[in-house]
Amino acid sequence: MIHGKFMRVFVVFAGVCLAVACVCVSAFAFSPDDRAIARGAPSSTGPGPGGGAGGVERDNAAEQSQAGTVTPGQGIAVESRPSGALTAGQDKVGEQEPAKALAPGQGKAAAAAPGPVDLDPPVDSLQKFVSFMKEKRGEEEKYLKQRFERGVAMIHNKDLKTEREVKAYLLTPREFFCRKWNLGRAYDHAFLDIHYGVTISGPHLVGRMTSALDLKPGEKVLEIGTGSGYQAAMLAYLTDRVYTVEIIEPLAQETDQLYTGLVAAGYPEYAGIRRKADDGYYGWEEHAPFDKIIVTCGIDHIPPPLLKQLKTGGVMVIPVGPPGAQVVLKVTKNRDADGNIAIVREDIYQGRKKEAFVPFTKKGGGTHFK
Repeated sequence: MIHGKFMRVFVVFAGVCLAVACVCVSAFAFSPDDRAIARGAPSSTGPGPGGGAGGVERDNAAEQSQAGTVTPGQGIAVESRPSGALTAGQDKVGEQEPAKALAPGQGKAAAAAPGPVDLDPPVDSLQKFVSFMKEKRGEEEKYLKQRFERGVAMIHNKDLKTEREVKAYLLTPREFFCRKWNLGRAYDHAFLDIHYGVTISGPHLVGRMTSALDLKPGEKVLEIGTGSGYQAAMLAYLTDRVYTVEIIEPLAQETDQLYTGLVAAGYPEYAGIRRKADDGYYGWEEHAPFDKIIVTCGIDHIPPPLLKQLKTGGVMVIPVGPPGAQVVLKVTKNRDADGNIAIVREDIYQGRKKEAFVPFTKKGGGTHFK
């Protein structure tokens, strides 16, 4: 857990900074159980995220040489180039240019950028955090402020519980995983549309599910439902063994381009994310077993193939329930004294809320609901 001193300094100091800066009140409009917050609902129709065996695998270690420019809200690189720059508000992919000083919001060159283990952003001050990230990553100040402010609310709401989780959240530029039409709401507590009938989950939900995983360095984690790529990007700061599967081929291709562009623009940590397009109901058998599994689409049961691919002692976080009303479960796979597998289920919200995830779809159409 975050030490009391760290918690108090971070929240109190950030609150003072926010008040002085007259920042958006919505960043702090959270009760402890966060039930009073209105959020956008995901589409209940159309294809949803998923993943599985035998599909198109993408190892972006082989893709780093073809990176495009990434713009907040763009979602994908418009075209491929040998290298690119992370530029705020740019609509087109720019030509490769010689190395030069970077303007705010432009991003560091991949070769010069530190890896995630080298980045230790300040968490005790809004201004220190903004200055640090502008210097190290060239990210835009307005999004950095929104990110920090939302982080304060997430800690207050117990959606982030450890210092490692807080820093993983703060290092992940959510604005690059949103689409242009939702860019102004990038850090809202809401599901946001990313086309194809699917959404990017809000920061609070992503944080709560990540925290429930309790991911340790070196552990192997499988995500089902890559979607925008935001969840896997956050996981990449907690372990270097991230696997993710997406059932919607065009969306998987967009996210591939996004990761490749971000790697070239100064986010080398995303180069290690392994991904493929397939039906996630069947997991990713050739890389099993996994220490942790996280599912980002709703279903009314726990898929047996995923449970089989989870290590004994491992944890799966998965939304289970009827369409539009899932309970987010933390499922632990244990072995009892007689050697039998025992499954323990725990509601990560302790009965306080349900979520409306996009449905867990299957190849060829339809869903995996029974």
